[in-house]
Amino acid sequence: MSRRAVPLLLAALVNVRAACDNYGAQNGSACACPSGFGGSTCATAACGGDIFQGSQRALATQGNNISSCACESGWGGTGCNVCQAPNACAAAFSASGKAPSSGQSISSSQTGQNSTLTCNSAARVYASGQMSCQVLNPTLQAIFPDSSNLNIIRTLDPGLSPLPNTTSFGPSGTVFASLFYAGVEQFYCGADTCTQDLSDTNTNWECQNLKCTCIPGTTFCGGSATNLTQTINTLGGSLGIECGNSTVCAFKQATLQAVFGSNGLSLNGCIFGECLAQNLIDTNAGGNSTSDASSTGSAPLSGGVIGGLAAVGTLVLLAIAFFILGLIKQRSARRAHPDVAPGSRVAVEWSRVTYVVPGQAPRRTWYGARAKDAGDDDKVILDAVSGRVAPGQMMAVLGTSGAGKTTLIEILAGKEKSGTISGQVGFPSAGGTVPRIGFVPQQDVLPPMLTVYEALLFGARLRLPESVSDAEKRERVEGIMGTLGIDHLRDTRIGWGGDVGGGKARGISGGEMRRVSIGLELIASPDVLILDEPTSGLDSVSALRVAKVLHAIAHDPENPIPVIASIHQPSSQLYQIFDAILVMSHGRALYAGAGGFAPAEYFAREAAGVAPAYPQGYNVADYLLEVGSDPAPALFQLQANKASMSDGTRTPPEGERDPEKAGSTSTGKQETLGRGTTTTKSTTTRSAYATTFLTQLQYLSGREWKILRRDKTLFLTHVAISSILGVFCGGLYFQTGITIAGFQSRVGCLFFLGALIAFSSLSALYNVVEIRPLFLRERSSSYYSPTAWLLTRLLFDVLPLRIIPTIIVATITYWMAGLAHDPAHFFKFLFILVLYTLAMTLYNFLLGTLFHNGGIAILLSALSALYQMTFAGFFVHLNSIPPVLRWLQWLCPLKYCLEALAVNEVGSGLMIQDTLQGVPVNVSASLIMNLLFGFGSNNYYRDVLVLFAFIAGFGVGVIGIVWLRVRERR
Repeated sequence: MSRRAVPLLLAALVNVRAACDNYGAQNGSACACPSGFGGSTCATAACGGDIFQGSQRALATQGNNISSCACESGWGGTGCNVCQAPNACAAAFSASGKAPSSGQSISSSQTGQNSTLTCNSAARVYASGQMSCQVLNPTLQAIFPDSSNLNIIRTLDPGLSPLPNTTSFGPSGTVFASLFYAGVEQFYCGADTCTQDLSDTNTNWECQNLKCTCIPGTTFCGGSATNLTQTINTLGGSLGIECGNSTVCAFKQATLQAVFGSNGLSLNGCIFGECLAQNLIDTNAGGNSTSDASSTGSAPLSGGVIGGLAAVGTLVLLAIAFFILGLIKQRSARRAHPDVAPGSRVAVEWSRVTYVVPGQAPRRTWYGARAKDAGDDDKVILDAVSGRVAPGQMMAVLGTSGAGKTTLIEILAGKEKSGTISGQVGFPSAGGTVPRIGFVPQQDVLPPMLTVYEALLFGARLRLPESVSDAEKRERVEGIMGTLGIDHLRDTRIGWGGDVGGGKARGISGGEMRRVSIGLELIASPDVLILDEPTSGLDSVSALRVAKVLHAIAHDPENPIPVIASIHQPSSQLYQIFDAILVMSHGRALYAGAGGFAPAEYFAREAAGVAPAYPQGYNVADYLLEVGSDPAPALFQLQANKASMSDGTRTPPEGERDPEKAGSTSTGKQETLGRGTTTTKSTTTRSAYATTFLTQLQYLSGREWKILRRDKTLFLTHVAISSILGVFCGGLYFQTGITIAGFQSRVGCLFFLGALIAFSSLSALYNVVEIRPLFLRERSSSYYSPTAWLLTRLLFDVLPLRIIPTIIVATITYWMAGLAHDPAHFFKFLFILVLYTLAMTLYNFLLGTLFHNGGIAILLSALSALYQMTFAGFFVHLNSIPPVLRWLQWLCPLKYCLEALAVNEVGSGLMIQDTLQGVPVNVSASLIMNLLFGFGSNNYYRDVLVLFAFIAGFGVGVIGIVWLRVRERR
């Protein structure tokens, strides 16, 4: 019969239930009944006899009870359907009058040869086999104390049975089962599309389209206080019958497994019997079973496993491909022609540079509030500032606090600003390329665990082209340290620049840190060097030393470069070092020209009676700051007129000229600045990064590994705390029992681990907040790409500080608490916790990169951890949450973590053994899990996928925010 017709045939059998019970088939006015049943509707059980007698068998009387029925010699089981002696089949066949006498040969059209009929008493089925088992379960016996027995007919190929439709039942690949309690049938089931899988020790049947019918009025189905009708009639889906080559089997179905454990309904004392020709056994005619696991040695992989392996393999191949591509690009870059020669001497000139920060002041509307007008309450930081610095000149930008010094030099350095910029900035004689601009911020942000030499070498390796050999980079670092006068600090760690307490190393002094910061910019051979208050916070001696270093850089005979520095309050000696001076007040320029006494002479000559007179012998810098503190409007007009003449045809004064370039034609390109941008454009652009991605990753990883080895405090603290918490948690839940209370403690142990990970991942947020300033500085100087930085965070933060501690605490707790003692469930347990750790770490990375204020990020992380604990399912049953709030559980990673851990634990076959009101309970832990917490017993792999989705979502969020938002904004 075609296998496609099997479901239709079984459905037809079920549909005639009104006429034929026990899924008997309508045959005219009678019913073709399964073995062991008879009567006009197949509702009466057979009493004695054998299966060859068919409709001629004696039937039970007195309430259809077969308890008192005795079996004939060679037959056994409930209802006497199972042959037990080798000659029982032949004798019964002969007695039926349809075959030769016992001991003689019979003909099998299927085999084409003669053979003696025999009884197969093994679990394996060749044609159609009968089996009868006892149902022993403490919980079931507590409710129904009498004996329960289950008879099953498994039909593989009815055509091979001696009397098809008599010694077999149903088409190929079907199962029929009936349960007897105290000798009376209670319910019966049928399934189709069955396959038989064989191994050396097991015979497993897998069927589909299960259908069960409870017989009304019986003990199980309304005849007692416990009515199982609804439960039995709704059994469906797939059916598994698993038997070892012994007397123990399992009747497996989803509902039964939820109640009685992963093995479903346990069957004991099973006997098997199948009448068939001996030659079918001798020639292993059971090859028509769908699979034979013994021939392959293992079961086939599931589609989910194959898909997962394919995904992992694809990711591995992509990683290898990117690595190979990176090697190729790295090798090509190292073979390229070096591009570190100093650029052509450039000047810096700017004209009418204006910077406005939009205001937020509202105006009144018709309903009383105020709305903002365009330009209403805008704050002008710079107002048409012009100036020029030639190669070999060192300019100081002077002014009181709030004069706009820092804003101007940031615009000249090309830093991103949040307001509106207009004006022009040019670099004459730049040779047609974008000039390299070195910028030293006011705060020294340096890696504290590195030595001075290591920090400068790190900058050289990432800011110089890869075509420059490492030996040349080391030589350049040594030369710069000599120029800056810090070569004696070569092997001294940078530290935190002072006695900051808290056990942190003091490191080098503030002036030495400032020179290291300058060295990091000189590494890249800048064409222009711009500094924001390089002497702030330094004593007069250290400030003078820094200024002399800058003067030497500007007046280098081989490569003079313009140096522009904002200075807050220089001493007289420091002031005299500068070649040019720009005095600013209220965002406007009061003077731009030569240094020394020239500014005082200018005000005495051009602004007599308007500006205060210069007292002889007075510090010129202090005099200029006094003039700029409250200048007369006429002073601004004088400088504006001077700038207009300089922009036109007037020849600049001697102090403003470039003696080497006087009369030459400018080849640089001047850019008109627009809203929100200060990028200086030119005819030839430079690459964003000097090195390839693989080189960035290499040196970043090297630095992080060096820091991790030197600063072991954080790593050792994580390991120590995780070990202590593992012992504490394992001791608290030590060898948890298998009672209902013990199971609740098991889930409590799993919840504790999840909550611990949620809160301990806060340190990841702090780490990001702490390292953020260094990343911003190095990114603004194009050391490396954000992707390379994120990968090193993953390798040297997530792995040693998150994953390893999680594995330690989980392993200690797992074995001390006595959770599922098998490797498969242990590693699935670890897998879930590692996924949850990754999700929470990336979530905290997201908060740390999203918020500049670390306090807000920590508060949100702590609140989200409390939210997860609320909706994880441990404190409140998920199905009892009001519908208006129930959807929040789907946004809770801890819920999926806890559910997966609990499902993994009950999936090991955990059975609850307890007593409730004197009734012994022996049920599957998955049933208790669903009742207590609302977790689904089949949700492990769904939860894995959801955790992966959280990881992917948080990861994409971190990448997007780091690329788009975590950048220097001034």
